[in-house]
Amino acid sequence: MSSELHKFIFDGLPVRGMLVRLTDAWQEILKRREAGGGYPAEVLELLGEMTAAGALMQSNIKFNGALILQIFGDGPVKVAVAEVQPDLSLRATATVTGTVESGDSLSKLVNVNNQGRCAITLDPKDKLPGQQPYQGVVPLFGDHHEKIENLGEILEHYMLQSEQLDTKLILAADDKVAAGLLIQRLPVKGQGNLEGQIDRDATEDQIGLNEDYKRIALLAGTLKREELLGLDADTILRRLFWEEQITRFEPLAPSFSCSCSHDRVSSMLRGLGTAEVESIIAEQGRIDVGCEFCGAQYGFDPVDAAQIFTNPGRQLPPAPTVQ
Repeated sequence: MSSELHKFIFDGLPVRGMLVRLTDAWQEILKRREAGGGYPAEVLELLGEMTAAGALMQSNIKFNGALILQIFGDGPVKVAVAEVQPDLSLRATATVTGTVESGDSLSKLVNVNNQGRCAITLDPKDKLPGQQPYQGVVPLFGDHHEKIENLGEILEHYMLQSEQLDTKLILAADDKVAAGLLIQRLPVKGQGNLEGQIDRDATEDQIGLNEDYKRIALLAGTLKREELLGLDADTILRRLFWEEQITRFEPLAPSFSCSCSHDRVSSMLRGLGTAEVESIIAEQGRIDVGCEFCGAQYGFDPVDAAQIFTNPGRQLPPAPTVQ
């Protein structure tokens, strides 16, 4: 079954929704990790939820650039990354340096001492001179420093702060499917009279529309993990919103893709500087770099390494294919 992302709106209401089910794309991400022993189930679930959330968020904002969702942890998971391009091509990886116990919660994985954080970066495809990526950082604990154990709640807080839009986000993942449901209240423009005062009827209408969002979000919150993972999109939407009038759009097709290349690795080595690269060559005889996302391997012998600095604009071979 191919991965799908479904967009829909609730007719007559300022509420929209998206449902993503990553199947082949998610399994391809996991396949690239098999040579390294794979991920513990708890890490796999977290990374899958991040990947599904990244696809939903990218599709939601229609951003011409990469959306990069990262969690930096102070537990056994040091970093987890999901990157989604405008065409919904995606990749993800996690670095685990400690022992993951069975049943470890989100805070035990990445927020043992309240030092973990979640970063959402928007990196424009066509940057203007001097333009930097935009990044928002969200703590992994609440206003009263209570630890948050649900990635969906963390990202709901981010979207409320960054977009000022109420959002309900349900996420789930296993070794076959990474899935998510997003419900969001759209802004409604208020009406005013000649004195600039808000019209009472308009205010009452907005209150009613907000209640509609709350009702729909409450219905979305009844979706169980096993339903999100095991049921197709048609069944999920019918079960949740059978009393609502929904307009659905043509589904999109997220896919796995890695943007690594020989040129990118060369640029990274060039950034280390001549002295550092020559030191590695002297010690190891060559430089081998593996892509954390797809497993592709890039090798540089002394001649290749020297040409990074003497002829940086030369035509480089394409990235190798990893089966």
